[in-house]
Amino acid sequence: RNLQKFGLQYLGIGSCLLELLSGDDARLFSVEDCIGKDAEELIAEMEEGDVCLLENTRFYPEEEAGDEAFAQKLAALADVYINDAFGAAHREHASTCTVARFFAPENKAFGFLMAKELQSAEQLLNTPARPYVAILGGAKVSDKILLIESLLEKVDTIVVGGGMAYTFLKAQGGEIGKSLVEVERINLAGELLAKAQQKGVKILLPIDSVCAAEFKNESPAQTYKSREIPSDKMGLDIGEIAIAEFSQTIERAKTIFWNGPMGVFEMDNFSAGTRAIAESVAKATAQGAFSLVGGGDSVAALHATGKADAVSFVSTGGGAMLELIEQGTLPGVEAIK
Repeated sequence: RNLQKFGLQYLGIGSCLLELLSGDDARLFSVEDCIGKDAEELIAEMEEGDVCLLENTRFYPEEEAGDEAFAQKLAALADVYINDAFGAAHREHASTCTVARFFAPENKAFGFLMAKELQSAEQLLNTPARPYVAILGGAKVSDKILLIESLLEKVDTIVVGGGMAYTFLKAQGGEIGKSLVEVERINLAGELLAKAQQKGVKILLPIDSVCAAEFKNESPAQTYKSREIPSDKMGLDIGEIAIAEFSQTIERAKTIFWNGPMGVFEMDNFSAGTRAIAESVAKATAQGAFSLVGGGDSVAALHATGKADAVSFVSTGGGAMLELIEQGTLPGVEAIK
């Protein structure tokens, strides 16, 4: 009844808050601010078991600025600080980072989700079983430069699909037709390929691609070798040979990190590659591998294939997980530590 009174959708109640409110005597309060007199007075009147929801901190520009004075006002409302927002832990904002400075070490901690995210990332960063395979997809190499450079220090194989594969293929002298390419990143892609070779890391690019003349689901599809795509066609998914090679590599892995789809998976006619990779990750996991899927598109693809429960861990924070793998830590994590 309390939830209905305040509006469930507006408040965005989480499962942990629902548990807190499950008792008959639990009371839920809300205030139209996150600092100031109204919040202070309401919190002062709370009794054991009560829950008070403050307004969104982002209505204050001081939040994104990580302002210390603003963070100190937030801290003054509480005795203990728990950060369970892994998806925002890579941001040095007032409520995700700065506020923690105003709590003693024994009065600040990670929430259960945050702790699980960090524990899972630990298996990728410091204790990976081998072979360790990273699967990278998505549109642009530029979005994954730091990630690739970091992974080159950790993994045995990087499987590359999606639009970003064609920049690498172009760097190798391939004819990629109208496929997506970042012309200004071709040289960089070549450098990354050379660096991988020096470090003994294998980079797998798709041998064949499912292509079409237009970026449309109904556009007639045809499969070509990825380095011999006609000038009027574009690669929109990985082909059957690539699927077989990628799958074989993934199914032998003991540690797997997946970020990004293999093609335009939101179009049914170009989703086979992503679905096949999801199947392979699930199969490897069933054989004992540790698998972590992070990043909005790859998580969406995993859910679309019905394999979300068949992998070891699905990260709730795409950007945060990528930055954690790139840099080894996050501002919100260091603030608690």
